[in-house]
Amino acid sequence: MQEALSVGVTSRPHVCAGSVRANTAALQRCWRREPSRRAAAQICKERLLQCSAQAQSSDYITANVEVEPEAETEGMSAWLDGLKWDAGGLVAVMAQHVDTGEVLMQAYADRAALNETLQTRLATFYSRSRKGRWCKGETSGHFIKVLKVYLDCDRDSIIYQGEPVGPACHTGARTCYFSSVERTDARLHEESNHASTSNMPASSLFALEGIIQQRVQQHSQDAGSKPSWTAKLAGNQGLLCSKIREEAGELCETLEGKEGQERAACEMADLLYHSMVLLHVQDVPIERVLKELRRRFGTSGIDEKAARQR
Repeated sequence: MQEALSVGVTSRPHVCAGSVRANTAALQRCWRREPSRRAAAQICKERLLQCSAQAQSSDYITANVEVEPEAETEGMSAWLDGLKWDAGGLVAVMAQHVDTGEVLMQAYADRAALNETLQTRLATFYSRSRKGRWCKGETSGHFIKVLKVYLDCDRDSIIYQGEPVGPACHTGARTCYFSSVERTDARLHEESNHASTSNMPASSLFALEGIIQQRVQQHSQDAGSKPSWTAKLAGNQGLLCSKIREEAGELCETLEGKEGQERAACEMADLLYHSMVLLHVQDVPIERVLKELRRRFGTSGIDEKAARQR
């Protein structure tokens, strides 16, 4: 069983009136303008600390720039004492993308790193090679905004769940996990490509997105070949929209006709697939849809719809 900690806000907050998208864009602009990478990272960090994202409510947040000793946060020392540290005083930490579920990276943290992460909302670790504190993104500008912290049942490993600003890996890949290993024909095969998402672990929804993109690209590269159903849909707006309407109707019929769970799951799969082809045609990644859903968490559906109509 996992336990979750909402990332707390300490005293002397700085209030930002900017949106998540605006803040991320501002970080990228300041990074490009500043000639010194380290200086740029510091500027970006200060901006991010003041304007980083609130997990499940609004686009506005309060965050503390200064890191206070653990004793200044009620319950912090007791919680840290309750973790099972290794011989070096460290615990393993995985960083996970809040929207895609991707495992971004794995590192280690000591007491100070966890204390800092819970205050600043920036993924902070202990670097075993540098033998000291390491806030992810200080030299690259690729921070991870931590929204929640989880620990496992044995209390000896941690998950930072958050939103990455830029690639998580030093190679420029979205995640540090881009090598896949498989045993076939009594031989071990490893494939690795940091520039491609094909070998990165993906949930079913994101794997489907990749397949749709691949099918459309294959047909565009060989226009004379017979198109797959996916490529045919992507090239015919009328057909695509009619299929989405058809599948939506059939999903509703599973409820009205009491057709059962299996039929409902089947029709929902059809609707998802056709809808994702439409998203591909409009160049909208499914990640953006999931972010929009997360933005609405805690908001009345009636209020959200009314706000869109203004």
